[in-house]
Amino acid sequence: MTLHTLSAIEISRKVKAREISAVDVLEAHLAHIEKVDGRCGTIGGDHDAEPEKVHAFITLSVERARQQAAAVDSQIAAGNDPGSLAGVPVTIKDIFCVEGTPSTAASKILSNFVAPYTATAVERWEKAGAIVLGKVNLDEFTYGSSNESSAFQPATRNPWDTSRVPGGSSGGSAAAVAAYEGAMSLGTDTAGSIRQPAAYCGVVGLKPTYGRVSRYGLIAFGSSLDCPGPLTRNIPDSALALGAMAGPDPRDATAATMPVPDYLVEMEKGVRGLKIGLSPDYFRITFFNAETGELVEQALDGVIKQSVLDAAERLAGAGAEIVENIAMPHTRFGVPAYFVISRVEAASNLHRYDGVKYGFRTPDHVSDLRSMYRKSRAQGFGLQPKLRVLMGMYVSAAQYSEQYYNRALRVRSLIRMDFDEAFKNVDMLLTPSTSSAAFKIGGIFGDSVLMQYADQLVVTGNHAGIPGISIPAGFDQDNMPVGVHFFGPDFREDLLFRAGRAFELATDREPWRQKMPPVLK
Repeated sequence: MTLHTLSAIEISRKVKAREISAVDVLEAHLAHIEKVDGRCGTIGGDHDAEPEKVHAFITLSVERARQQAAAVDSQIAAGNDPGSLAGVPVTIKDIFCVEGTPSTAASKILSNFVAPYTATAVERWEKAGAIVLGKVNLDEFTYGSSNESSAFQPATRNPWDTSRVPGGSSGGSAAAVAAYEGAMSLGTDTAGSIRQPAAYCGVVGLKPTYGRVSRYGLIAFGSSLDCPGPLTRNIPDSALALGAMAGPDPRDATAATMPVPDYLVEMEKGVRGLKIGLSPDYFRITFFNAETGELVEQALDGVIKQSVLDAAERLAGAGAEIVENIAMPHTRFGVPAYFVISRVEAASNLHRYDGVKYGFRTPDHVSDLRSMYRKSRAQGFGLQPKLRVLMGMYVSAAQYSEQYYNRALRVRSLIRMDFDEAFKNVDMLLTPSTSSAAFKIGGIFGDSVLMQYADQLVVTGNHAGIPGISIPAGFDQDNMPVGVHFFGPDFREDLLFRAGRAFELATDREPWRQKMPPVLK
């Protein structure tokens, strides 16, 4: 038995039954990480270092993890239940605060910040018995779709092809799970930042309903869009992970007070009798042509479209009713609206980083406070945060807010109305997760507009605040993973788990299910 390849549910069950120990599980994962991950990302690190490795981590918390594993084993020896995640090794996207550990947001400006408290989502996983291996890499402040913008280099690589990106911004989380460096990972999704890398790396990525999981302790990007969520290798682990961290939180006024169902029970109910919609608006990409100033439509990649149609056929075979031609007319405006709203919120959230109380402060001599602000921010922020601050301040300025920001908010409302109308007729929507498989490192890095359109098919869920999940659905002609995606109504993650589980069971014997990332060989 190879301990690092066990699922979270298998680990928890075996640890509680004393078939294996939490310490042994941890040590197996640490040995595997040493084999496949390579050096952790560092400020000023060589981005070309060890190109055959994954480089998921910024920080490994080995001694802390060993203490947690020993504590789980001690509880079990004493006859106590350590929780639903007993002994499960997990990784945390380095956008969450974890007490006593560096919490960097993959930015130089927070490179020396050690968090004095722990985010609620992490805290709940730990209370459920999870073992935190460390913090994994991301796009700086989550600003990107490839992980390349991290200030901590080398950036994370895709375990299926290390010349390709893992997606972003939760690319370190997706890669760590895909490479078996942890049974699950905690990520965040602001425009698809869990679901897009999940599709690129061939894992399951869930964006819960806004408010289903507390954002306390999450270093904010776009406060009205950010959603913590799990990345796992299968649906049961995703259901287990969400159940362990969802629920109200008195420290977060946006955390919902809705009851949390038993997702592990709900996911086994199947899809018989459910109506699953297909929308033609998700089978094309609409992007901005910088030369002509027009929106241009492009048909979806044939392999990706076929994966959605194949999934629909499988679900129909499991008893679902497939409803075609669900109109979602405002889907194409998801990215332009996101460009404006997210940058206004990002500019607001980034103003706290000034070099005064915590984080990076310029070592240069300065004559006044304003100079210290300027130099600290200029030297501490990378290109993407600077671009977002400038654009956010521009589009929210009094003379431009009606033209840009208020209009984007109205578009957001129209996107929400599209989903409201759709869910009057169907229980959920089946869509592609991405418009392509993972692209080459350096392929579109530096083109902020083109990079953003990698999220076009999932960002609408963030505007609407509804749950979405990406699940593996096979491979393209280059042996790169592709995913399919489900949108559901508010707080109906249970429906997404039912559909995802039904698809997993229907494809369980497919040859592509047996493929393993080349880094494991």
